[in-house]
Amino acid sequence: MDILLNNIIGLSDEEINNSKIELNSNAGTGGRAFIDTWLSSCDDDKYNGTCKECGYWAGSEKRHNFRADQWVFSFVRINSRNDEWLLASASEILSVPDNGWATDIKILERFKPLFGRLIIKCKNNNTYGQYTFNMSNYIEKAVVKEILPCLYSGEKFNGYDNVHLDFYKLNDIFSGKIMPSYREALEQVSGVYCLTDRETGCLYIGSAYSENGVAGRWDNYLDTKHGGNKKLIKLFNEKGAEYFEKNFTFTLLEYFNLSYDKDKIIKREQYWKMCFDTINNGYNDN
Repeated sequence: MDILLNNIIGLSDEEINNSKIELNSNAGTGGRAFIDTWLSSCDDDKYNGTCKECGYWAGSEKRHNFRADQWVFSFVRINSRNDEWLLASASEILSVPDNGWATDIKILERFKPLFGRLIIKCKNNNTYGQYTFNMSNYIEKAVVKEILPCLYSGEKFNGYDNVHLDFYKLNDIFSGKIMPSYREALEQVSGVYCLTDRETGCLYIGSAYSENGVAGRWDNYLDTKHGGNKKLIKLFNEKGAEYFEKNFTFTLLEYFNLSYDKDKIIKREQYWKMCFDTINNGYNDN
């Protein structure tokens, strides 16, 4: 059975009749997608619903979208094919200017935990622009797709064959800021991986076969930067932690289930060391 929008936000009949729903796609034909504007805003604006360019378009002199004292739930489109929308903000309109953005608003605190996390499915055939409707027309049509455990990041885990992350992004994933499915996936496999120093082009080949899989091994690099490897320890002592954070990327070369034979994984690790000659021209020491 579908979970409707109002099952989550819990508006009274009076609140429904006093509310608007805003469905924002693009800033006009050929304009920037509002989801990209939202993604590029700072985390404080995402958490607090204060990304100024993502909603509350007041309209024109002839036609105002809102009136003072009205509530507005502002969504941005994240998937046009499936009509999926992310809740960016919810506010009370305090005043409406003649043109432009309704800058005088008051964030509705009770809905803040859902900002950047609540995704609904709602049919809207308009590909571009900003559209505002009476909430009463959509409250029984908008279906909740999911409530994310963390802020929407714009990305999902795209398979083990496509794992290539810089240090900062890996840290954001493992600290739970973005892409929660990514860490979960990396905990489910063992494998052979490559660390790349983008400053020098030198590589380090390693393997992971512990209980927590690749995620467990990469956790160690986030904590120590060098993972206990001799040449990387030497580099760390010479360059410091910031060098690793700025220059290192993590790539999964091969993956296996967690029960796969450890000795076979080590043999594959040696194979990749030979291919890239990482003992003589990289960071491996054996």
